[in-house]
Amino acid sequence: MKEFLNLSSVPQDQVPAILENFILVNDFISEDEELSLMKEIEPKLRRMRYQYDHWDDAIHGFRETEQVKWADDNLRVLDRVRATAFPETSRLLPHVHVLDLADNGWIKPHIDSIKFCGSIITGLSLLTDSVMKLDHEMDEKVSFTVLLKRRSLYIMRGVVRYNFKHAILRNEESYFNDRKIDKQRRVSVICRNEPDESNS
Repeated sequence: MKEFLNLSSVPQDQVPAILENFILVNDFISEDEELSLMKEIEPKLRRMRYQYDHWDDAIHGFRETEQVKWADDNLRVLDRVRATAFPETSRLLPHVHVLDLADNGWIKPHIDSIKFCGSIITGLSLLTDSVMKLDHEMDEKVSFTVLLKRRSLYIMRGVVRYNFKHAILRNEESYFNDRKIDKQRRVSVICRNEPDESNS
């Protein structure tokens, strides 16, 4: 795990909470499963143009869509994602968010709105490796980076979901442990649970 997380800028007393609330599973899906997901996603994405602005200025160079119904093989993959990331009692959002970043695209630091999603965010990373950077909202000196390998699954929950802004770095800044990671086109398949009713 440590070879994929750089926690050198995190105080030692905060490391256990991060390791408990940011989970990375490499090789979560196979090459065939990735191909099957892309085969279903691609026709819809191909009809869209990449956008270089966003309603809250959080993403640059992207296409996105949501999907509720999936082919059986892909639904089995998504069921595995949900079983891995969420407690059985979780109320899940029915739509799966698909975010397609161009090779020159990136996601700016942000915290997902508590009005639209709950305590757990999980995503499959397709087509390329990339670097995620997480910065503490209240203390800019506290941050960590994650090498998101192609076909990996990340899970953000608890203090990481609520207290850290997360970003996918642009290629000019895409380094992990001083190693350049050339992000190509990246598609993420994201599942979330419903927001806490007290926040709606």
